[in-house]
Amino acid sequence: MHIDDELTVVVSGGASGLGEGVARHLAILGARVGIFDLNEEDGQRVADEIGGAFAKVDVSDADSVDRGFEHVRGQLGQERVMVNCAGIAPGAKTVDREGNPHDAGLFAKTLGVNLIGSFNCASQSAAGMVKMDALSGDGERGVIINTASVAAYEGQIGQIAYSASKGGIVGMTLPMARDLSRDGVRVLSIAPGIFLTPMMKGFSQEVQDSLAENTPFPKRLGHPEDFAKLVEHIIINSMLNGETIRLDGAVRLQPR
Repeated sequence: MHIDDELTVVVSGGASGLGEGVARHLAILGARVGIFDLNEEDGQRVADEIGGAFAKVDVSDADSVDRGFEHVRGQLGQERVMVNCAGIAPGAKTVDREGNPHDAGLFAKTLGVNLIGSFNCASQSAAGMVKMDALSGDGERGVIINTASVAAYEGQIGQIAYSASKGGIVGMTLPMARDLSRDGVRVLSIAPGIFLTPMMKGFSQEVQDSLAENTPFPKRLGHPEDFAKLVEHIIINSMLNGETIRLDGAVRLQPR
């Protein structure tokens, strides 16, 4: 698959962080980019700056996702690439210091946004992709890229909901790739390590430096462009399929 002005991409969570990095990078390469996000102001701003399209979408709501695709496809055409970056990362222990159990609603919300949201966008995008003509002699019709996390493997204290949601994305990757293989739609996930996202920027420089020091190499936090470059390679390398790729500088998370 080639990245040019004939390629339409949809990025969930494209108003900030990793999603914004992907949207801007692929737009520079020539792609037509649609953005899903709940943040209407920032999402529209990014879309305007890259010449793309924006739809206010709650990824945890299948109907909202459906309306988002209808809107973006109406402006840019059927997407051939879906990049799921929308996510939340609340912190709460299984039992808190006062002896209270983890809030069940918060746990469900985290899975709803991170896991079910990725499923909603991926499945609805794939349903559009399989109806399209193949793009190559291999019969490729599209690619879905989900965002997992190293927390899927080494979840830290207080990350039970987040880790469960990201572990679900890892578990979803191979069977979804197998489901869609006959139609030429690839499915992969990226598991980023510690990245300089808006949430991370809220920490002090001392905390950021400490986290960077724990990364074997390179000794820095990941940048959205690092993530975007891997997305680019996944798009153009059709042999990549059914895998979750760690992008983490060889870091392995400690309990806290």
